[in-house]
Amino acid sequence: MIQICFFVGALGALGGAIAVVLLRNPFYSVLALVVHLVSLAGLFLLLHAQFVAAAQVVVYAGAVMVLYVFVAAYVGQQEEPLYEPIAGQRLLAPLLGVALFIELSIAILGTALSSLSSRGPNISDSFGTPNSIGNLFLERFLVVFEGASMLLLVAAVGAVVLAARRREEEEPPTDRATPGSGAEEVAR
Repeated sequence: MIQICFFVGALGALGGAIAVVLLRNPFYSVLALVVHLVSLAGLFLLLHAQFVAAAQVVVYAGAVMVLYVFVAAYVGQQEEPLYEPIAGQRLLAPLLGVALFIELSIAILGTALSSLSSRGPNISDSFGTPNSIGNLFLERFLVVFEGASMLLLVAAVGAVVLAARRREEEEPPTDRATPGSGAEEVAR
């Protein structure tokens, strides 16, 4: 049963991540990111990291994704197709796919096959508790943790700034007098 849950979570995580990159509509990309983050939370549960899984759902799939949904709604609906290849993607994608396949093959054949007969790591009872997670976040991984929060903040602010610029370009000036509005008679 654990293997089935792992493969379902892995497929959800990979499918969500790929959809975030491939979908051109920002709203659908945000929804795909929610699928990705919820799948990652399921994978954390399989690793007995209950606190990280709960934080993943509450913080990222909950609060941060609500922010991104509002940003995507603020940017507005674009009249773009659901999927459109990016320039150069047809040439670069197969090359990167082959490179990734070679890298994964080397990793699997070089290290993973030797550990198939082993029992796996011993997990302590304190693994995944708020105390151990807090120690890791605030001592060992503090720079990475703060870097991720800054990246999310910059992305949200950048999306709002870009949306404001686009709205200014799309709005016609309202200072001009329209025919029949009476503003022409006042000017005479």
